[in-house]
Amino acid sequence: MAKLDLLKPDLETFLQSCGVNLYAVQWLRQGSERTLQVAIMKPDGSLDLNTCAEVSEKLSAWLDEHDPSEASYTLEVCSPGAEREIRDLSELEHMPDPYVFIRLIHPVNRKKEFTGTITSIQDGVYTLSYRDKAVLKTLTFTAADLEYIRLAVRF
Repeated sequence: MAKLDLLKPDLETFLQSCGVNLYAVQWLRQGSERTLQVAIMKPDGSLDLNTCAEVSEKLSAWLDEHDPSEASYTLEVCSPGAEREIRDLSELEHMPDPYVFIRLIHPVNRKKEFTGTITSIQDGVYTLSYRDKAVLKTLTFTAADLEYIRLAVRF
């Protein structure tokens, strides 16, 4: 396979034509077996098994055409995960009521970690609705306030 960094721009364009975005692409090795893992998601952050299967089939054919390598490998098209890190806050704008875990750089009321729903995004200011014991509270933050943010699973 061609170097991933050289193939990545064309891969991103191809995946967008399939209606999904590239989250990550990497080589995995287990013994002598090589796997090209391609993590994708729909623009709204979701992904279903049918989309994975359809994209896998199309991507396999595309790679056969665009990959000059003779070495064998397995293609794995997958979701980036239910609790994936949010690398670009603009991802949140396309998700309906994203439920997230955040860690702030500086504490607010002696607390740095919060889990809740992003209820508003305006001019780079995010509003998080979260529970503190039985009380529903809100917190506003900007990208500069964040140390870390990821999706969270609601139980």
